[in-house]
Amino acid sequence: MTTDTSARAVAAALWTAEVDRGDDALDRIAEEWDGLTARCRTATPFQDCGWLRSWWRRYGRPGGLVLVLVRRDGRLVGAAALCRRGRSGGLTNLGGGLVDFTDVLLDDDCAERAAAELAAALPLRRPWHRLELREVHPEAAVRRVLAHHRGTTRRYRDSLCQSLPALPVEELIKRLSGRSAQRTRVKLRKIAASGVEMDAAPPEEVPQAVGDLLRLHFLQWQDRGVTPEHRTERFTAHLTESTTGMVARGRAAVHRFRLDGEVVVVSLVVLCPSFGGLYLYGAHPMMRERLDIASLVFAAALDEVRARGVPVLSLLRGQEPYKQRWCPDGRRSERLVVGPPGFAPAAALLGLKVLVRQAAVGVLTTRLPRLKALLVARRRS
Repeated sequence: MTTDTSARAVAAALWTAEVDRGDDALDRIAEEWDGLTARCRTATPFQDCGWLRSWWRRYGRPGGLVLVLVRRDGRLVGAAALCRRGRSGGLTNLGGGLVDFTDVLLDDDCAERAAAELAAALPLRRPWHRLELREVHPEAAVRRVLAHHRGTTRRYRDSLCQSLPALPVEELIKRLSGRSAQRTRVKLRKIAASGVEMDAAPPEEVPQAVGDLLRLHFLQWQDRGVTPEHRTERFTAHLTESTTGMVARGRAAVHRFRLDGEVVVVSLVVLCPSFGGLYLYGAHPMMRERLDIASLVFAAALDEVRARGVPVLSLLRGQEPYKQRWCPDGRRSERLVVGPPGFAPAAALLGLKVLVRQAAVGVLTTRLPRLKALLVARRRS
């Protein structure tokens, strides 16, 4: 089909949009959602329907789900999964602080028109309505939607996300300085000679593997303070359900590392066509004395994305030292505050609140990290 013919077909199609506020909306359209995800090149693992449904079941509040759906001749071609924030008409993305990237879905075959239809369907009608999106990466499809939005969009800095090209590890080592490269080679040779064996858990074994991951994660951080949310039953249930489904669909892998037959390290890698990312890992404390755990799980994640033909290994959010060692490429995500026409005064006030919160988080992160973790856990409860 030529470009002109395709454009005429898009224009002649029957376009419809709806806002579905039913608590079971994600369950009802799961198959359609997964089909659209496969046709959206910018979709990340955090737009996977399994991830969103699992999060909603554990963290959502009744009456708060808002799905904005666009169809072309009955086929789902645009979708946004949102939830209500308070009673003042505020909306935000599903996933809270558990997602590294927020986005909407647009069918690649008609992305521009679908973006325009989705922008028009956003439930932002009153001056006090607003949509706040966290962790919007530079290539996110929602940016295309907001280009058609007639209201106000304000942008603020959010997390720095880092990545590496999915090259053989020896090629990545060339990015390092001479001394650092030498130390890294020694660590990798030590891992190769350690006798540690790795396998990927099949879907039916994922629940047990996730349980091992979290158990080891607690042990790993017991003396330094684990993120409180990771200790909750709801997080365990969410991670178990979402990961099991994603592994079955090829959108995640759980790596188990055994020494003398005992599981000593477990890591979770999330996957999509454009990148794979190391989301969470846990290691027995005794392994830290024997091997460089970060190099162990990093090398396995790199092998996973390379085997699947994925071009990028994302290090996701955060600037931990083990990430910096590889001299990654960094790109900062944005926090977007969106409102209807006439929203400017309210947006300015909300923007001031965002800046104040960001400053407070900066102080807590650098000076009072444990207090920050407790406050985040209390807010989610």
